[in-house]
Amino acid sequence: MIKLFPFISIISAVLFSPLVAAEAPLELSVWPTNKMPGVGAAAPEKEAPAKGDGVIRLTNVSEPNLTVFRAPASANPTPAVIICPGGGYQILAFNKEGTEIAAWLNTLGITGIVLKYRVPNNREGALQDLQRAVRLVRSKQKEWNVDAARVGVMGFSAGGHLCARLSTNHGSVFYPAIDDVDKLDDRPDFAILVYPAYLDEKGSLAKNLTVSTKVPPSFIAHSEDDKNYIAGSKVYADALTSAKVPHEFALYPSGGHGYGLHCTKDAKAWPDRCAAWLKQVKPAKK
Repeated sequence: MIKLFPFISIISAVLFSPLVAAEAPLELSVWPTNKMPGVGAAAPEKEAPAKGDGVIRLTNVSEPNLTVFRAPASANPTPAVIICPGGGYQILAFNKEGTEIAAWLNTLGITGIVLKYRVPNNREGALQDLQRAVRLVRSKQKEWNVDAARVGVMGFSAGGHLCARLSTNHGSVFYPAIDDVDKLDDRPDFAILVYPAYLDEKGSLAKNLTVSTKVPPSFIAHSEDDKNYIAGSKVYADALTSAKVPHEFALYPSGGHGYGLHCTKDAKAWPDRCAAWLKQVKPAKK
């Protein structure tokens, strides 16, 4: 069921942002009622305590959904990007790395779709949610005026890892088919990873990432001073190069981690560079 966006605090975050979507966002459940595979959280969904920085942090997510920010009206179908906020697989930085990003994508003529995936400590559930989300967006191509051949994924920090997992493992069976939606392709047409986490294990590519020629064109943005996670982006970029996967690695001297669209250091250039990349990227053959 589609309904109007329910969180008053999140609506405020969108309406009072300088980047405002073309129309009120909609919400769509990822799974049919009582059909979600795997498990949910042990406690009710809630916002984590505020830290005074304006970031909405959701946790205990058991009902994954999509929040759809449709691009401005267009005669032609628009690209769509499914956005996976970060938060260490513990919380979701829902506005800073979600709704604000969707509004920014709208300014580029792209439909931005925020995925509220299962947390905390539910990496397999999160992967099931993203795999289903890609198929679900393709099933809505006419209703949302999106191009089913230009459905990408975009993730921040842990969300970047989640997007890399689907990029490198699409076609795998992560849950039993439920309905006709699950007959659709789960392969993203492109992937955007912004300061992704968990891509390496002791300096080598993480074992749950299988890079091959089937990985979609990818954009990676990271900075050298993100000491905990920069090694992962480097080994992932090297693996893409070895597999001859079209990609761009935007590496900056400074920026840190977790800035979204608010970086004040060198990495503040990533949105413009990503926007330019999106204009020229051509999805690889499937």
